[in-house]
Amino acid sequence: MTDPVPISISRCEILIIGAGPAGCAAARLLAQRGHDVLLVDKQPLGRDKVCGDGLIPDAHAALERLGLLERVLARAKRLNQISFTGRGGGRLELAAPIAVLPRRELDQLLNEAAQEAGARFLAPAAFEAPLLDAEGKVCGARLVIDGQKHEIAADWVILATGAVPGALAAAGMCERQTPSGIAMRGYVHAPGLSSRLQSQLDIAWSGAVKPGYGWIFPAPGDLYNIGVGVAGSHVSDGEGKGHKNRQINLRAMFDAFVESYPLAAELMREGRMVGELKGAPLRFSLEGARWSRPGLLVTGEAAGSTYSLTGEGIGKALETGMLAAEAIDQHARDDALARAAYEQSLAALKPRFETYAKANRINAHPWIGDLLIWRAQRSERLRQKMQGVLNETSSPGALVSLRGLSRLLFSWS
Repeated sequence: MTDPVPISISRCEILIIGAGPAGCAAARLLAQRGHDVLLVDKQPLGRDKVCGDGLIPDAHAALERLGLLERVLARAKRLNQISFTGRGGGRLELAAPIAVLPRRELDQLLNEAAQEAGARFLAPAAFEAPLLDAEGKVCGARLVIDGQKHEIAADWVILATGAVPGALAAAGMCERQTPSGIAMRGYVHAPGLSSRLQSQLDIAWSGAVKPGYGWIFPAPGDLYNIGVGVAGSHVSDGEGKGHKNRQINLRAMFDAFVESYPLAAELMREGRMVGELKGAPLRFSLEGARWSRPGLLVTGEAAGSTYSLTGEGIGKALETGMLAAEAIDQHARDDALARAAYEQSLAALKPRFETYAKANRINAHPWIGDLLIWRAQRSERLRQKMQGVLNETSSPGALVSLRGLSRLLFSWS
């Protein structure tokens, strides 16, 4: 890892604000291609991040492109299947290559890999506002470091600040303050639990956690990530003025999950909570923010890179970060072309996000989950289709459309 960047720096070619998966992926790729990259974050290296910590196939593919997959897998807890439990107690187990690595470790590994490639890292440095030239083009940023304001000029700024809308609003890129979803998770240390809990990811639907779902991930070091999540945590305000947050008590939902799901109850009874339960907002479906303005690209969860059905966002954050980097690398001297290339690449992803948004009705209507589980227990073809959703080779929207539900009832064999 390189030495800390001195705060006297006043200029770089590309300034990346936010050192999560999207920011680090963009920084590594751009630095590898010879660009002068400064990566900044409001928190120092090694900070925690509320997340489910699961790395599914799309994250594996993105890490492979970055040359980091084996490095991540060497430190991760590797699972071989995912289990779905319906509100009626029916269970379905699907083969799935999943790795679990707490975000504190994953983000540090990604950050160090960006620095290894030549990017410089500066933290803690809080983004306050973009710098603008005479024509209104973003030409850097004003940061707050040790309570003092510092201006850093840049040819390009990449905003990768996650789901909290403050930085988006400060940059003039926020279209919706309210999040798309919310989640809460905790870590439980529980050595010696059943082998089933140690080898798979558990997802559970029930009336107790409606309109969300609960999960349990085994992690390295006999830790388990346990949490609940809700998609659609915002609704129209009814006055045509935008959206407002739904009244959702995540702590009560978490407690209901533990009470209603036997594996969660076993985990909390036999284990010891490490730290506190923590909640976080989520941004879904590439919505809620503008993707670009002259001199600036928005990427990762700031751009809404999380899937609404699963709440999985690491893979798509990495992917969108690399798309931003590719656009700048190919068109660094032509702002309009770079922005157009980036927006086109995100627009090409949008239909897939929309299918996951349609499939999200399963969380609001747990009986659909019961139906899927019941039919998949009797249909190898449907099981393969569901596994394809995890691998992004099948559309989840097709499973829960009216036609798809009719097929579930009458025609899957």
